[in-house]
Amino acid sequence: MKSLPVADPGTPDHRSPARYLGWLARTQARSIIAGALLGVVWMLSQALMPAAIGRAIDAGVAAKDGTALLTWAAVLAGLGAVQAASGVTRHRFAVFNWLAAAYRTVQLVVRQSTRLGATLPKRLSTGEVVSVGVADVAHIGDAMDILSRGSGAVVAIVAVAGILLAASPPLGLVVLIGVPVILAVAAPLLRPYREREQRHRELVGELNSRATDLVAGLRVLRGIGGEDLFAGRYRAESQRVRQAGVNVARAESRLTGAETLLPGLLIALVTWLGARFAAEGTITPGELVAFYGYAVFLIHPLKTIGEAASKLTKAHVAAGRVIRLLDIEPEIRHTGTARPDGPPGDLVDVASGLVVRPGQLTAVAASDPRDAQAVADRLGRYAEGDVTYGGLPLRDFADVRERILVAVNEDRLFSGPLHESLSPAGSPAGLKAAVAAANAEDIVEAVGWDAHVVEAGREFSGGQQQRLRLARALAADPEVLVLVEPTSAVDAHTEARVADRLAAARAGRTTVVCTTSPLLLDRADHVVFVDGGAVVAEGRHRGLLETEPRYAATVTRGETVG
Repeated sequence: MKSLPVADPGTPDHRSPARYLGWLARTQARSIIAGALLGVVWMLSQALMPAAIGRAIDAGVAAKDGTALLTWAAVLAGLGAVQAASGVTRHRFAVFNWLAAAYRTVQLVVRQSTRLGATLPKRLSTGEVVSVGVADVAHIGDAMDILSRGSGAVVAIVAVAGILLAASPPLGLVVLIGVPVILAVAAPLLRPYREREQRHRELVGELNSRATDLVAGLRVLRGIGGEDLFAGRYRAESQRVRQAGVNVARAESRLTGAETLLPGLLIALVTWLGARFAAEGTITPGELVAFYGYAVFLIHPLKTIGEAASKLTKAHVAAGRVIRLLDIEPEIRHTGTARPDGPPGDLVDVASGLVVRPGQLTAVAASDPRDAQAVADRLGRYAEGDVTYGGLPLRDFADVRERILVAVNEDRLFSGPLHESLSPAGSPAGLKAAVAAANAEDIVEAVGWDAHVVEAGREFSGGQQQRLRLARALAADPEVLVLVEPTSAVDAHTEARVADRLAAARAGRTTVVCTTSPLLLDRADHVVFVDGGAVVAEGRHRGLLETEPRYAATVTRGETVG
């Protein structure tokens, strides 16, 4: 109870939602069992109170025995104390179980997201991942929370039925038969509720994805006047989510109504029979009061069972979404163990024929931008390919991410202080040099090193974001830096300054720039032209302009070269 189990959550059983929930319950079995036992004590102490009141009436009030009345009053006070103590401790365990299940699921989701890397956005939308991390973990926590109260409710119903059987067999049989009947009548309401809840969760995930897309592209939408169009689409999807939520609420209202109506009918029947038995003299006045107390008490455990059914249904749907994420396998598996200590060698992409010499600034110009992106993905091992580094297959390296950094325009700026967003552990001098090389000094001067960056750096323009991303990549100072169109969003003057400074900043380090910018190509030590996915020409920029018409057409975009 002193700390949450935030260590390695282990390997989950995610063959089905039920197995996943069972695995969670087993991993925190001690706290769940403790909570369930306390829930039993808590419920039983309440269940015994009507019996104590009945005995106080018969043995004390009816018999005019003050000692007996005080004795049973003390028993009632003791039951109240036990109920209060067990209730507080049970709630503590229930909250602990909720938090443990929710955070263990968060750990698994984050660990799996990190493991999947570039595979995740290809297989799941951002909205779905957000829904799992926000809503679904809460429903899974609710399932672990309800187990303690649910266990107590079951035991309390059995105990009350036993007491009624001992005092009046007909009343005991009414409870023993009535409870299963209530559960059987309510059971058919669970399936439509689960199906509608699942549909609602899917639509919420899609709507979250739409919202994140709109926020990320708001500046572009305003630029092209598409705000009204996309606002209308979002409004239409929002209405579908609302209607799905209404359908869930209808199914839930039927279930909740059954939770209230059916136990109420059972309680009315028990009270009516008890009153008849008291009028006939079969039971005493104290037993009648006790029976009425049992009837009122039964509302609580029966509603708790209905609540458990509802929460377990939601948890089943949520667990299904979690295991959907956990079932995804990364496209690229990093299983290499090699860590060569020698100087950097040639980086060779066999598929295209690209050879990157160590210590040089190599520019890759492709007639089709997708070919350049594919080369960058293979060089960084974000896609399978026959790539060697220093003569060794890249797949055999254990530290590919430490050696090779691929920076693309889809990379995000993280929220937090600007200097931490650009270089969490780098030296201030190295960061300032990287900012200067990316021609981003004006941004830092305007906002300050400690300025808070919001999510994805939305307060910056597209060109400012691109320069800050370039500064972050340069500050990392990797052994091999692969840049994909690093100046596509800046003006020509800024691009010229970046081109001049980039070569100096990476002097002696291996750098690959995938671009068709003449300014960057002119500053490169070596230029490679890729057409149809293969290298067809290489040399210096000006020489290729004169000797390779396809290259000239690509980098000048059909304009006449003066």
